[in-house]
Amino acid sequence: MTEAALHAIAERDAGVRAFTEVWADTTRAHAAEVQARVEAGERLPLAGVPIGIKAGEGTGSVQSQRMIEAGCVPVGATSVPVVSNAADWQTWGHTDRGPTLNPLNPAWSPGGSSAGSAAAVASGMVPLATGSDGAGSVRIPAAWCAVYGLKPTNGTVPARDAAGLNIAGPLARDAQDLRAAFKALAGADAGTGTPVRRPLRAAWSATLGIVDTDPEVAARVRSFVGTAFGDADRLLVDEPDIRLPDPAPCWMALRGHRAAPAEQVEAVRRELHTAVDALFGAYDVLATPTTPHPPHGHSGPGNRMNVALTWAFNITGHPAVSLPAGRTPAGDVVGLQFIARHGREADLLALAETSSRCR
Repeated sequence: MTEAALHAIAERDAGVRAFTEVWADTTRAHAAEVQARVEAGERLPLAGVPIGIKAGEGTGSVQSQRMIEAGCVPVGATSVPVVSNAADWQTWGHTDRGPTLNPLNPAWSPGGSSAGSAAAVASGMVPLATGSDGAGSVRIPAAWCAVYGLKPTNGTVPARDAAGLNIAGPLARDAQDLRAAFKALAGADAGTGTPVRRPLRAAWSATLGIVDTDPEVAARVRSFVGTAFGDADRLLVDEPDIRLPDPAPCWMALRGHRAAPAEQVEAVRRELHTAVDALFGAYDVLATPTTPHPPHGHSGPGNRMNVALTWAFNITGHPAVSLPAGRTPAGDVVGLQFIARHGREADLLALAETSSRCR
């Protein structure tokens, strides 16, 4: 698997630019160590699986270490955005060869900030990659590159920012690989739980009551929900009138992007928690498009907010997954986001596996 991944990177990455570094020599040495451990009798659930490591996270992060302990072999660093004076919201990966390209269409951004990780997985260079999600940075690239991306419950691993919003999570080409990666990430203490056996009760909202979602995106994702989960033995879908508080001022203040009185920030946070908790009092999962619009080009999103449907759940801490949901009539790729109760990643992973059979 290691040599196949290195060969794929050498063959394909010039046209994608997903990697900022490739660690060929250390990768081969690490693969040999994994082989020796297996031959010595160790049971490694991800033995020999090549994995891309999000740049800035490195092999020493908690996420990377747990993947390595499970037998993954790191092959290189995947691209992330850089601070730019030209744009407040850079949503594409930076390399010294140019921006990371979306393998589905080089004119599209792969999303950010886990841009290279999603592109590396989507192009088939690696089956798994690490990401981190402070406002949607695993889920958005997963949606725009048509792969699977999971933001676990906040606290599953230590947050990567002082505000506690940026959570490590995997990206995978296959839903079963996503499950295996989460199991390694969560560790023995958290585990993966058992999915609910009865039909899950799902609330569908294209807008959360606050987002101007493109009609063609909403229609395509809602259609996919019906196609993939229409069997009542899997999902019972309702369309309640959902209206969440706008998370923008709270998120901006928590991350230090905007000054706001502490009492105002906490008031919005409480309102958001109350609204989402009430929703999960009646439903098992919430379903939305992952983004309110299709992938934009490399010049950036303009005035639109890629994170408009994702970042509320970084504040509330609920686990969320993005699944490939097909394309609009215009050919634009879209993602389906499911959010679950705290600690209920098992339900999200089960839904991911169900949806994979409809691709």
